[in-house]
Amino acid sequence: MRTDYCGRIDKKYIGQTVTLKGWVNKRRDLGGVIFIDLRDREGILQVVIDPDTEAAFATASELRNEFCVDIVGIVRARPDSQVNKDMSTGEVELLGKEVSIINRAPALPLDWNQENSEEQRLKYRYLDLRRPLMTERLVFRSKVTGAVRRYLEDNEFLDIETPILTAATPEGARDYLVPSRTHKGEFFALPQSPQLFKQLLMMSGMDKYYQIVKCFRDEDLRADRQPEFTQIDIETSFLDADGVMSITEGLIRDLFQKMLNVDLGDFPRMTYAEAMQRYGSDKPDLRNPLEIVDVAEIVKDIEFKVFSAPANDAKGRVAAICVPGGASLSRKQLDQYAEFAGIYGAKGLAWMKVNEASKGIEGIQSPVLKFFTEQSITALLAKTKAKDGDILLFGADSYQVVTEALGALRLKLGKDFDLLQGEWKPLWVVDFPMFEEVDGQLHALHHPFTAPRNSDLDALKAAPATALSNAYDMVLNGVELGGGSVRIHSMDMQALVFELLGIGEQEAQEKFGFLLEALKYGTPPHAGLAFGLDRLVMLMLGAESIRDVMAFPKTTTAACPLTGAPGKANPQQLEELAIMSIAKPASSDSTPKQ
Repeated sequence: MRTDYCGRIDKKYIGQTVTLKGWVNKRRDLGGVIFIDLRDREGILQVVIDPDTEAAFATASELRNEFCVDIVGIVRARPDSQVNKDMSTGEVELLGKEVSIINRAPALPLDWNQENSEEQRLKYRYLDLRRPLMTERLVFRSKVTGAVRRYLEDNEFLDIETPILTAATPEGARDYLVPSRTHKGEFFALPQSPQLFKQLLMMSGMDKYYQIVKCFRDEDLRADRQPEFTQIDIETSFLDADGVMSITEGLIRDLFQKMLNVDLGDFPRMTYAEAMQRYGSDKPDLRNPLEIVDVAEIVKDIEFKVFSAPANDAKGRVAAICVPGGASLSRKQLDQYAEFAGIYGAKGLAWMKVNEASKGIEGIQSPVLKFFTEQSITALLAKTKAKDGDILLFGADSYQVVTEALGALRLKLGKDFDLLQGEWKPLWVVDFPMFEEVDGQLHALHHPFTAPRNSDLDALKAAPATALSNAYDMVLNGVELGGGSVRIHSMDMQALVFELLGIGEQEAQEKFGFLLEALKYGTPPHAGLAFGLDRLVMLMLGAESIRDVMAFPKTTTAACPLTGAPGKANPQQLEELAIMSIAKPASSDSTPKQ
């Protein structure tokens, strides 16, 4: 039997004979003494094999990286000159007496001393996860989930599972469909979230529910998205928005304190409108001091129509970002920033370099300076708080284009100019619009079960486009950690929201009949929030992608190099499911197969 993990062997074991099992992380033959770095999930321990233990020395001579071995030896203190303070086991070593090879390993397809492609890392994920960095990340993730469970259970939440095979519901992304063999031509959907089931649990009197649950969304991927991801799902009865925010803020503060020894302090609150106005994002990174400043009133009467036209348009916006020290930017760099803004629809990026603010218009350098008066320049400098050596970068277009372009540019400038201040900046964003309008049709900004802040039916029906939802997002360093809302608990309100979204009575019954039926029977007020566990762990560890904190993630094309998934089903399976594939086969025979 193993005595303990390699990474836990310390001074308390000195003089004891121990049995360790693990992998050879490195082997060094110094011409008379063999040193082995023995590794398991808890860390690395140095093992010394002397030639006077002939059998052990002979076996140790055969060892290569990633051999799986069993070593028995005596723990001893390292000489003071050889203590490694960077290792938890750096004060001791194991004098090996018996070495057994459990399993050998050929040359690895991954090179741990070099950067391997992500495709290779995911194909040989079982090897990639042996790397100490990856092992530490999964151990950390496990501890996070344990801490989450303890906190929620201490607050009287019940861990309740919900179905994976369910009906399709609108959650903002495509569903993954699962064909039914017993109901030919019909499909289950994998849940994008347990939204309706957790609401039903509140209607069932469970009062406080949580679940660390898999969710599935068939959407285009990026660094913080995966087709299957893990959610910390929370729902409560008889709590309002403030109550849910208090509990969940407490959870995140508890996690950071216990896992990172970081005190996040109280979370400030900001309305959606203010966040978009000042930062161009509903998840602003408050470490970045740059802000978007509206200047339409200053430029609405100038002759430069690029500025004056949107300044006088109710749907337009003219705004600026003042970048400290930005006057040093070259024309080439400014063109690159203009090109970047163009990704978000901006047609250009006007600029003004503030060489000497005290000189007014004489101290400004800009290709559009001729359109400005001394008075307008003075007003601009005052409004943007520009100083000598700064640069003003302008956006002038529709409100959406300017907001998105300057919001993205703000983030890029913050990094490029190394402006980020502080390690952690949490925030609540509240008072989201209830709906967004696309091509004349209203769509739920969050989901159709979110309650409006004003529960008056007539008020919502009269002005749905300006209604605010009772929703809230938790943001940390520009990352949305989680989002939630007070749910609709009135059948009449739910029916009205469906109506405003263009969901007719028949469609509502087909998709949500069970929910509408349940709302009849004494539904309590309820609210909740869901955190993205993968995203949370990624942020806490400073990883670049959620794929780096998941055991077996998919690639950016939603494929699994390890297993080869997704793969083709055999004809018999398709026939049993009453499915015909119309995908063009690899062979020259293009006839659709059953």
